[in-house]
Amino acid sequence: MNRRRSLLGLGGLGGLGGLSALSLTGCASDPSKAPTSQAGHATGPDAPRSNPDLRAGAGSGFQFEGGIGRNPGGPDRERYTDFTGRYGTATPLNWWSVGASVDGFSRLDQILPSSASRAAAPGTVGALPRAAREPALLYTGAGPRGTGRFTLDQYCARNPVTGLLIAKRGEILVERYQYDRGPTHRMTSFSMAKTLTAMLTGIAVAQGRIRSIDDPAERYASSLRGTEYGRTPLRHLLTMSSGVRFREDYDGADDASLLSRRATGRQSAGGADVVVPFNQRIAPPGRQWYYASAETFVLALATREAFGESLASVFSREIWQPLGAQTSGAWLTDRSGLEVGYMGFNATLSDWARLAMMMAEGGRVGARQILPVDWLAEMTRMQFSPQQTRRYFGYGFQTWIFPEQDGSYALLGVRGQAIFVHPARGLIMVHTAVRPDARDASGVDATALWRAVKML
Repeated sequence: MNRRRSLLGLGGLGGLGGLSALSLTGCASDPSKAPTSQAGHATGPDAPRSNPDLRAGAGSGFQFEGGIGRNPGGPDRERYTDFTGRYGTATPLNWWSVGASVDGFSRLDQILPSSASRAAAPGTVGALPRAAREPALLYTGAGPRGTGRFTLDQYCARNPVTGLLIAKRGEILVERYQYDRGPTHRMTSFSMAKTLTAMLTGIAVAQGRIRSIDDPAERYASSLRGTEYGRTPLRHLLTMSSGVRFREDYDGADDASLLSRRATGRQSAGGADVVVPFNQRIAPPGRQWYYASAETFVLALATREAFGESLASVFSREIWQPLGAQTSGAWLTDRSGLEVGYMGFNATLSDWARLAMMMAEGGRVGARQILPVDWLAEMTRMQFSPQQTRRYFGYGFQTWIFPEQDGSYALLGVRGQAIFVHPARGLIMVHTAVRPDARDASGVDATALWRAVKML
């Protein structure tokens, strides 16, 4: 692994893992004791002195209504707008570009073919109570944007956040939007979708549709028979240790780019045909960890065949509706209609929060157990250590595990998408963004903010 990837921690996953834990400390003092403005921003003697305009929301661009903060602009706004000053319009050809990303990342399911997971019925939408005011929050910054003590306003001024939601034990503490995004926009997941695919695999196991995760993928997806991925046990697809050659470096010429062209770009027949180019084994299953989105695609294919119906339908029935989602979610699909699984689930920030809250509560909403307890425990247990992944995080079943092993874990996607979960304290943070590069090292600042959130 090259020096740059080691430094970025998560490499292609937006760098959210960190340059190391050196500067990822939270608040040194109790933020709840700092004086606050009406919006809940720190204003006392511990507040940063370097940029007073941002201290109490003044000059930050945020307007608050009903506890929700909205900013029509955001940092480096000119990078995301056209010559008229409007945010660029995304198309199937340009949605990945920086100039179209604000639009593209908040309605990707309308730009590329997708399949919907229906929302909960009226009257069954999960309640999201809101705190009377934002908590006073100071964090120690990290990464190339500089260190120091910063407020939440300053975090948003330092980072191209489109949506940020923090909640504790089911109560929303912070909900903010930038770049003229808002509560109705469906924010795309990128690789956060991998964790959702693993959830569906676990439900298939619990229902007896998958006999064992030690079965090869071809047992459930006959179209994979005779291929190296087909011969790989599901367990090693779940842990990114198939041993099948795959390069994911986000340079436009890697296997991940080819996978996306063949899947969401529909340059193949879909299904098993998507992974035909990836059929060289370089290690026995389970021996070596390396990040490979193709493994989640194969997992999605096998899981869909095990259910005998679309993953979008299963996800709606087994997870999305039971957790009380207010709006439909949507999965990107390949030419065959298969949900690609490794990326491309789209949902509003509040529904992402409902999903995270369910995970923080051990897979339960109220009295209903949505995710099997044992499966969630395996998903969020470190199967490969940071030493083995050579990244800041360890890895479970399609889920990133914090190195301190305090029970906290993360769902991560490129360009700044993240969900952080700390079950012991009932804390979650949903973070969507338009970072300009898949390897943007500034992503460590999100993990630094999370360190402070964990102290709430």
